[in-house]
Amino acid sequence: MVEFAILGPLEARDAGKPIGLGGPKQRGLLTLLLLEAGRVVSIDRLVEALWEGNPPATAVASLQNFVAQLRKALGPDTIETRSPGYLVRLEPEQLDLAWVRRLVDEARASEPQRRAELLDEALEHWHGEPLGEFRYEAFARDEIARLDEFRLTLVEERAEAKLAIGEQTELISELERLVNQNPLRERLRAQLMLALYRSGRQAQALEVYREGREKLVGELGLEPSPLLRGVHASILRQETFAVGRGAIPEVEHFDEVAAALLAGKVTVVIGSESEPLASELARRFGLETEVVPELARISQAVAVLNGSGPLYDTLHSLVSNDGEPTAVHRFLAGLPTLLRERETAQPLLVTTGYELALERALEERDEAYDTVCYLAAGEMRGSFCHIAPGGAATVIERPNAYTRELDLDARTVLLHLQGRVDRSTGRAWESFAVTEDDFIHYGDIARRLPVALGARMRRTHLLLLGYTLSTWTLRVVLERFWGSEPLPYRSWSVHAGPQPLEREFWRRRDVEVVDMAPAAYVAELEQALEKATG
Repeated sequence: MVEFAILGPLEARDAGKPIGLGGPKQRGLLTLLLLEAGRVVSIDRLVEALWEGNPPATAVASLQNFVAQLRKALGPDTIETRSPGYLVRLEPEQLDLAWVRRLVDEARASEPQRRAELLDEALEHWHGEPLGEFRYEAFARDEIARLDEFRLTLVEERAEAKLAIGEQTELISELERLVNQNPLRERLRAQLMLALYRSGRQAQALEVYREGREKLVGELGLEPSPLLRGVHASILRQETFAVGRGAIPEVEHFDEVAAALLAGKVTVVIGSESEPLASELARRFGLETEVVPELARISQAVAVLNGSGPLYDTLHSLVSNDGEPTAVHRFLAGLPTLLRERETAQPLLVTTGYELALERALEERDEAYDTVCYLAAGEMRGSFCHIAPGGAATVIERPNAYTRELDLDARTVLLHLQGRVDRSTGRAWESFAVTEDDFIHYGDIARRLPVALGARMRRTHLLLLGYTLSTWTLRVVLERFWGSEPLPYRSWSVHAGPQPLEREFWRRRDVEVVDMAPAAYVAELEQALEKATG
């Protein structure tokens, strides 16, 4: 079995022996396919990436020759021809990045000792700069940046785990180096302060805080986050405090959220990464961008230059393959049974993602559910469509009177606030609120939503899982439903590594930021639910 490595120099090995991969463009082709392992990469995108928008007349023929040479080296079945391009299908253990992601998923759902061991193992897969030979190639720059950020996040999570099990002394030199390299990264600074304090170096810990505050105020005009201020205050009081897992809450937090969930008083909002989708759209339609692309802006450009039809067709092909349930989706799919046993109203699960992962997770459990989907195009633009468990669809023309059809006491409701992909042949109810124009027309959304769902959202706590401020569209949704005021019920935003600006945004909304990966968070929450119902 051939094994591939991209977390360092590009390598392929068979039974431990290196395999020759040819020249730079042939190696670049393999890299592009490995980064999209399991997905078809179009010939147009490959040509665009390898020749940076200036392909010779022989580009397609050269590409076909590269594929033929790679098949000779790697085996005839490694690269499949699949319209409109090529695909590499691998088992997770064949690609170092896929293997790392599997280890990380397991680590985030494990206790600190096991988490530290698994993250150590994951970080051992890095061997130098990832994709370093392509650092000057346009197709690799964003990927290299993402892989570097991913590694730094894992380093932070490993530090949290080791602090939790008392291994602070060995962390200090590594954390000092990382804080010097990333002076505005508050999570690292808080970890260094704690490691120094626990090692009997209180004065140095306080100096680390002072330096960090000076940089945050001087460069961003922001005071330190609640996490950093809390660690600083605890050190001043010389407390024996347990923040070894960074900003991960104590048991009381999970008990509070579990109790609210069991009482039917929580609306769960599930985030969806837009950056990969934006990057892929930009690549497929040849839109150059020197910064991380924003989905609404890229989609607007595609719609203007190519029309909404090609935009929707491309989004359909990209999103249809992206609906595998994660641990978070499967946790949420277990809530209906739990709430039914408590004779509590069924959950309202809200998403701005277009994929069908939540639907599939519920179907795995044979749970009936209603879907309410925003319509971003057509005569009923701006309305919502109700899709019943049997598949019958109804456009909701009178939201205030649409009550009996949606019974949250009886069934789970999935609310797609920005539309969703339609897996039926006709794609009759497929809709993507994705362009800048779509959000300009987003003004009446709160009034067009069925009254029962609007009331539930306004009268419950919000638990936002993986819902970052990477695009301005989140702010549009919040503004339409709640205006500029703080949310009326205590709410929580959960994702790893929130930045200072993001913390300030949520602070103004009176939302508690939980610095924790959603998969690890729901694992902790599941334990609290078991304790509460046991």
